[in-house]
Amino acid sequence: MKKKGKFKNFLYMLLALGMLLYALPNLSFSTGNGWVSVFGLVWVMFAFLVIGAHLHFLLGVDEEKKKALDRIRAAKLAQWQLKWSEEPQKSKSV
Repeated sequence: MKKKGKFKNFLYMLLALGMLLYALPNLSFSTGNGWVSVFGLVWVMFAFLVIGAHLHFLLGVDEEKKKALDRIRAAKLAQWQLKWSEEPQKSKSV
């Protein structure tokens, strides 16, 4: 199932890149056009945002972050379990 999701993200990234390459020659970035150049700049930035989001998912940055957070959670759980196991012994000795 993960392969299908990655393929879908790869396809969408290629589609966004193709749209960007197709539209780039037609967009105007000259300073005299005002709103036209603002629209072109915003559109290009949005396209880069979409491409970057799909690339972020394809590179697996989320998976690495999830694994790191799981390791931290496991270490905290082990600390709490150690602390909980020591508390009954302290109350018995008092």
